[in-house]
Amino acid sequence: MKAKGLGRGLGALLGDAEATIIENPKESLEIEVSRIDVCKSQPRKNFDEEKLNELAASIKRHGVIQPLILNKKGSRYQIIAGERRYRAARIAGLKTVPAIVKDMEAGEVLQISIIENIQRENLNPMEEAMAISMLMKEYGFTQEKVAEALGRSRSAVANTLRLLVLPKSVAEMVEAGTLSAGHARTLIPLKDKKLLEAAAREVAEQDMSVRETEEYVKKLLAPEKPAPAKPRKNPEFARAEKELSEAMETKIRLSGSRERGKLIIEYFSAEQLDGLYDFLMQAKK
Repeated sequence: MKAKGLGRGLGALLGDAEATIIENPKESLEIEVSRIDVCKSQPRKNFDEEKLNELAASIKRHGVIQPLILNKKGSRYQIIAGERRYRAARIAGLKTVPAIVKDMEAGEVLQISIIENIQRENLNPMEEAMAISMLMKEYGFTQEKVAEALGRSRSAVANTLRLLVLPKSVAEMVEAGTLSAGHARTLIPLKDKKLLEAAAREVAEQDMSVRETEEYVKKLLAPEKPAPAKPRKNPEFARAEKELSEAMETKIRLSGSRERGKLIIEYFSAEQLDGLYDFLMQAKK
C-alpha cells in the first residue's frame, strides 16, 4: 500500500521507489548517518524543534520506520526525501538509518525534494511559493505541470505564487504564522507598500477573519470623498461686510441672498456692545 499524501508527480519522478520502501522495507540499506548530507537547495528552511525532539523520542523507542531516500554522490549520500527523519535520528543518537539509494542527477534530486516537501505539507506558505517558483524558473515547469505534479488545480498554484509579491516584513509574518496565507492574499490589492504593511499589522493585532479583512481592504481602497466646496461669497456681500465692519469698528458677517439672510455683528466687551447699541439707535433716527 502506497504512502498517503504522495501524488502522481513524486511517484513519477521516483518510479516505484516510495511504494517499494513501504511494501518491501527489506530492500532498504543501513547507511551511516555520518555519511549523509542534506541538500543545500532544500526548500524547507524551518524545522520545529519541539516536534523534532518528539520524533527523536519515538525513533529511540521504535527506530526509523520509513526509510530515507538518498542519492549516491561518490562515497557520500545526499538526502532526496526524509530530512526530518534524518535530523531526528541524529538527535536520537543513531549511528545508521535505513535508506533506499537512487542514482540521480542533481537537478532531479532538487525537483523531487521540492515536490516531496510540498506534497507532505512540510513547508510554510512562503517556502512553498518559493519552491514552486524554483521549479518554474530552474526546471521549466509551467503552472499546469506543477499543478499536475502536486495534484492541485492550476488556480491553487497561481494563488500560492501570488504570495511572492508581498513585502519582506509581511512575508515574514506569513512564515512565522502570525498572518495566514489567506489573509496575506487578501491584502495584495494594496499596492502601496507602507499601507500594506500597516494593514497586515492591524489585521494580525485585531485577529480579523478573512471576510473582515476583505471589508477592511475595500474601505482602504475606496476613494476619499472630496470635501464639499464652500459656496462662493456674493461680491456685493463681501463689499458690504467690509464697509459695515469699518463703520461699526467690529467684525460683521453677511450670509444668504438679497431677499433673505443673516447679518451677524460681533462684539468683544460690554463697552463695545453699548457703543454698537448707540450706533444702531442713531441710525434708526
